[in-house]
Amino acid sequence: MLKKREIQDSHTLYELMVHPDVFPFVRHKANTFEEYMFLTKQIIEAEERGELISRTMLDEWGSPIGTISLFDIQDGAGFLGTWIGKPYHGRGYNQMGKDAFFNELFFELGIETIFLRIRKLNVRSTKAAEKLPYANFANESRKALLDEINQGKDIYNLFEIPKDLYTLYTMRTFQEEEEDQHLKEA
Repeated sequence: MLKKREIQDSHTLYELMVHPDVFPFVRHKANTFEEYMFLTKQIIEAEERGELISRTMLDEWGSPIGTISLFDIQDGAGFLGTWIGKPYHGRGYNQMGKDAFFNELFFELGIETIFLRIRKLNVRSTKAAEKLPYANFANESRKALLDEINQGKDIYNLFEIPKDLYTLYTMRTFQEEEEDQHLKEA
């Protein structure tokens, strides 16, 4: 479902990224394929320096379909950035990718908090964040951070995913799945 970013996936990812339903919401925009390759190299180097964590999302056949990254990592926290190509919207890949990425971040890489900075105009992403049972709407509780991210021309809502809430969610989900399996076997 996820793999580390690689240059060889650039052509496929670039073609998916430039779709008009995707491009406005991509953090690292590239107007040409060459620019996209350069940005990908920079992302790989930044990950090697510990500045971010970035993965390529894959479909069930191993083809690249989008990216998911944690940017601006500081004190065990960072900002999530994700996009999926238009042909893959609404097919469950976003949630599967987030689950795999969050498990890696929280349980393997020592991240404590994931922030979601979502443009107020991005209704699709806002609705998706509101459905996450482990995400808190943080405009009030993280007011100073919200003010900081709203310094530019775009205005954002802020959501927060703390490790403890995500862990509680995954434990409940696992217990429910075990109970369902137990009932099926009975």
